Amino acid sequence: MHLGIFGFFALWSPLFIITILFMTAVYFLITVKWRNSFKGSEPLTVKQASFFLIAMILLYAIKGSPVEVMSTMLFSVHMTQMATLYLVFTPILLMGIPSWVWRNAVELPVIKTIFKFAAQPLIALISFNLVFSVYHIPAVFDNVRTDVTLHGLFTFILFILAVFMWWPLLNPANSKNDLHGLKKIGYILGSAVLLTPACGLIIFADNPLYATYYDPQEWLKALALCVPANTLSGLTLSGPELFTSMSLEHDQQLGGVIMKIIQEIVFGVVLASLFFQWYNKDQAEAAESMHDYQSTANMANPKPVE
Repeated sequence: MHLGIFGFFALWSPLFIITILFMTAVYFLITVKWRNSFKGSEPLTVKQASFFLIAMILLYAIKGSPVEVMSTMLFSVHMTQMATLYLVFTPILLMGIPSWVWRNAVELPVIKTIFKFAAQPLIALISFNLVFSVYHIPAVFDNVRTDVTLHGLFTFILFILAVFMWWPLLNPANSKNDLHGLKKIGYILGSAVLLTPACGLIIFADNPLYATYYDPQEWLKALALCVPANTLSGLTLSGPELFTSMSLEHDQQLGGVIMKIIQEIVFGVVLASLFFQWYNKDQAEAAESMHDYQSTANMANPKPVE
């Protein structure tokens, strides 16, 4: 069957587009028009604005487009959605918001207390990976995917924890207490290790784990979270097999592999960026040392006046 049977509103989420446009308008009002009302504000750069707009487009692509409906059909699409949301969208969003906005935000009384605790590297690293792993326990997953309140709550909590997880690496507020050098590499490797058990459970399971993909009744409950009830009432659906020829086992294994691959790619890019930063810093320090040496040598051995 074709996804078109679910209708335009379910597939393209016009209300979500309006929400994203509203967030974009607020972003530019704060960073451009109202900037002078905030302490330590600086002009918005093209790079920051570009990152933010890319983040908004990415957010709509994974949560407002047909991908949202497809994630109820294929577990692999759901895992692609999760990996993109927490490992790609989140860091891009952090880099798109100016540091002075973050500094003003994290200085607010309640938020300051939360960040002081939750953004500590070890706590941030363990919290995200622990909640992510718990989320993918079959009993938890099936309940969350079929309850609109739990689904929204878990999505929000995982996003906040993803922000905390990325915070020590990206240091968006330009804090003096961020991670440096080998600590960043250890942090990245630690995150890769902590996510492995959840992915391994999914990849090497001998049978389908999640009732929302193999049980028609549970699947319809999950589908109802993104398709209007009046649309579903006029359809006769038996399960996700109507929309895909992939077996449940292969789809599940593919989902675990995709999650791990996206994580490795993202962290690989971060590691490469760190190495380039170190290289450029070493080159700059070497050039400065050479300049100082030459200046000292010239002072010690001045040219004779003819």
